[in-house]
Amino acid sequence: MNKNKIVKLISLGVSLLFTFITVVSSCSTVSAGHVGVITDFGKVRSGILNEGIHFIQPLAIVHKVSTQHRAVNMGNVASASRDLQKTVTNVSVAYYINGAGAPCVHQRFGGSNGLEINIFYPGIQESVKAATSQYTAEELITKRPKVKFGIEEGIKLFVETNLKSKGCSGAITIPSVAVTDFDFSNEFNQAIEAKVKAEQDSLKAKNEKEKRITQAEAEAAERKLVAESIAYKTEVESKARAEAIARESKALMSSPELVNLRIAERWDGKLPHYTGGNIPLLNIK
Repeated sequence: MNKNKIVKLISLGVSLLFTFITVVSSCSTVSAGHVGVITDFGKVRSGILNEGIHFIQPLAIVHKVSTQHRAVNMGNVASASRDLQKTVTNVSVAYYINGAGAPCVHQRFGGSNGLEINIFYPGIQESVKAATSQYTAEELITKRPKVKFGIEEGIKLFVETNLKSKGCSGAITIPSVAVTDFDFSNEFNQAIEAKVKAEQDSLKAKNEKEKRITQAEAEAAERKLVAESIAYKTEVESKARAEAIARESKALMSSPELVNLRIAERWDGKLPHYTGGNIPLLNIK
């Protein structure tokens, strides 16, 4: 009896242990910022597990897929401008996996790493080359926002096209693309610096020329004003004198005795030494 009881107790203990192991193995926790993708013997189930504790079928495996923002940083992307200048671009793409698209991403790409290697890296390279080839090297600098927009749109189109071909359309979202730099050869940088310096020198010379012209025009205008002022003053004085003479002539003509008055006013009281007329000059003294 004692032996049978021991066997039963051992069997019960084993059963309880197996049940406990089964329960524990059927429990899975999905942490914040992730979703769970379930596979049964390698086959991906549809649907996802959200954050929290879940009880799943024994022997099923839960793969944790991050839905948080990630960044693909790709530096030194070589390309050529429209005028065949070599350029190197650094690009950073921010993205995140949409929860509902996690099973497809896991199944088709093996998760985020496979997604970046197979989609983002070739997409960035192709988009940068396509965008930079539409602009000259100088325009890549002066029209940077347009170039950035072209690269961003190219990456989004490439990624969505490839996701759609794998049946994963809309599985990810790209909120931003950053083009951090355009690097050119030393020769081109030196040529740009020389051109900028020449333009600055030309602008300085132009400004100095315009300044001299403005000063000369101001001086000429001032001289003109002075001459006009003098001419106006002379004209006014001449008119005044002419009018005075005219008035006096008119007065003399109308009053002959006024002539004698004027002579008397101007006589200094001395008699002349000589006088003349039809006879030779005689010494009055």
